[in-house]
Amino acid sequence: MEKRIDLHIHTNCSDGELTPIEVVDMAVCNGVSVISIADHDTVDAYSDELFQYVSSKGVEIIPAVEVSTKTKKCGIHVLGYNFDLHNKTFLDRLQSLRNARHDYLYGVSAKLEELGYVVHTSELDKIGSVTKAHISSDVVSNPSNKEKLLEVFGHLPEQGEFIETIMNEGCPAYVKKDTVTPAEAAELIRLAGGKVVLAHPVAYKYEDGLEEKDILRLVSDMKADGIEANYIYVDRHHCKINELNNWNEFAKKYRLHTSIGSDFHKEDGYHPTIGLIGEDMNLTIHDISVILEWLSE
Repeated sequence: MEKRIDLHIHTNCSDGELTPIEVVDMAVCNGVSVISIADHDTVDAYSDELFQYVSSKGVEIIPAVEVSTKTKKCGIHVLGYNFDLHNKTFLDRLQSLRNARHDYLYGVSAKLEELGYVVHTSELDKIGSVTKAHISSDVVSNPSNKEKLLEVFGHLPEQGEFIETIMNEGCPAYVKKDTVTPAEAAELIRLAGGKVVLAHPVAYKYEDGLEEKDILRLVSDMKADGIEANYIYVDRHHCKINELNNWNEFAKKYRLHTSIGSDFHKEDGYHPTIGLIGEDMNLTIHDISVILEWLSE
């Protein structure tokens, strides 16, 4: 993959570590020519300052967002690309989803405190698009919780393990959050003129036990334009799972477009970095061009 693109990056406008400007700087450093910032339920990263900075650095940016949705089985993330950043209906719905995140924060904090954990709820409430990752990171990094964590886990867990064991559906601190279905999110994206992509289907296979027939039903219900086939999944044991061939074949079989993304949040030595540097992506210049031409239509 001589030309590098990365269409799924997070910033500190949701649960990423870097500012939008810092993301651009890392993209430039990594030789990435086209990026998308796809924060959770917010497009706050897309300021005039960002567009001016991107232009000055010779990097192209395609507007994106990652909408959190829910099915009966599990949570599903829906990516939207190249939509109208000023569409009021879309922006209002994203705002309501962010407000729901704060209601969720207080509900899950109460349950965590009942379980014996210390949570800095008031500090977390200052985050515009607070996520499970923010909450779990706060808990596992707090020395006050060390004894409790060792008692429950037998070791100090990372945030992903804490989420899967304590916060997800069926777990002791699970709280249902006001959300939308994948189909509803897809329709909102289309109404704003955007392209609809099912985020990281490989993750639902390993985290939620979904089979290919479930993924097909999802994309059919959503009337999705494509799937994020070019994605490296990292499990809770930091093992990388590369199923690009499988999901690209799935896309080809069902006439779906494909996208590519690192899902970058921060440099941790385990997950792909911006531009998927060092990962076995096996994409040609033609493959990259097809993705970009479709998203830019």
